[in-house]
Amino acid sequence: MTSESDGRVGIDELDARLIGLLEAEPRIGVLECSRRLGVARGTVQARLDKLASRGVVRDFGPRVDPAALGYPVTAFVTLELRQAVGHVHMAQRLARIPEVLEAHTVTGVGDMVCRIVARTNAELQGVIDRVLASEGVVRATTVIALAEQIPYRTLPLVREAAG
Repeated sequence: MTSESDGRVGIDELDARLIGLLEAEPRIGVLECSRRLGVARGTVQARLDKLASRGVVRDFGPRVDPAALGYPVTAFVTLELRQAVGHVHMAQRLARIPEVLEAHTVTGVGDMVCRIVARTNAELQGVIDRVLASEGVVRATTVIALAEQIPYRTLPLVREAAG
């Protein structure tokens, strides 16, 4: 359901329980979800379809740990861009660099923040050099992450949204 006052897509307690179950056990099937949640299989499927169509649930793929793939170095790079180049063009260029995991346009001192991984600090320098070689980058500021304190998560937010 959508809140008319703020445009938010709402979820209820069953949606939150379903998302929590899928978060805890991503390989669980619809039938097992229905059994554990105590609702019909069709209800679970309909809820999943609705959550996906509204963009609440974006994918059901595996969550990959870059460190386990041999990329233990994580850095956050703030880019200052030449305004004439534009964010879309820069995002397209960054998307061609496999070590760039995500990029966000931001407000403040920089124009874009990227999360980048590498095998070593020396390789991180090489990735940053490739980013800097992209037309339109004026300056980059890099912060190397020492340890992940809170991994990417959404379940607490799901629970809050469900009330």
